[in-house]
Amino acid sequence: MPVQPLPLGFVFRSRAKEEKAPAAKAALTDSKQPRDPQAPKGRPTPKRSEARTQRRSVAHTPTNRKEAAKRQREERRQALERQRQALANGDERYLPARDKGPVRRFARDWVDSRFNVAEFFLPLAVVILVLSVVRIGAIQSIALLLWLIVIVLIVLDAAVSGFRLRKRLAERFPDENTRGAVAYALMRSLQMRRLRLPKPRVKRGERP
Repeated sequence: MPVQPLPLGFVFRSRAKEEKAPAAKAALTDSKQPRDPQAPKGRPTPKRSEARTQRRSVAHTPTNRKEAAKRQREERRQALERQRQALANGDERYLPARDKGPVRRFARDWVDSRFNVAEFFLPLAVVILVLSVVRIGAIQSIALLLWLIVIVLIVLDAAVSGFRLRKRLAERFPDENTRGAVAYALMRSLQMRRLRLPKPRVKRGERP
């Protein structure tokens, strides 16, 4: 039988096209499957909630130093505002570290439930100062004596209050660290009741 000559196109056709054809078909087949643009190559598509959270975090990430500083100032301002509101309403989640905890709360309630000589120091000091400027020797002597009496009463009241509070803390919180609670309470007793922060939660005479 005579041998049929092969067409030139068959001999010189590009083998590279034949090799690329299956790959192109596979790519077309795979491209029909939707893939989230946020998903890295070779990883499963994240859930919609995860993708939304990731986009939100990327959107809120500061892009330069100026924006980062501005964001820090805003966060600090919000933290101070939450702290101010907590001091007014007693929300312990945002109170300063010195006011947090059951020990400090008990110390505040114990001071607020009683009368303290030190809380009347400011009004008494005003009265004594007024008396001391009067150009009468007897009145000035009375003002000096009142100064001495007020100071002695404050010291004695602080000593008795500190002793009693230390005893109550040991009974109420035997397994907790109460260090600094007595000094914290005595400093609070120096303030007038209406000016104390956090605001008093108990009435006078009420047992904490």
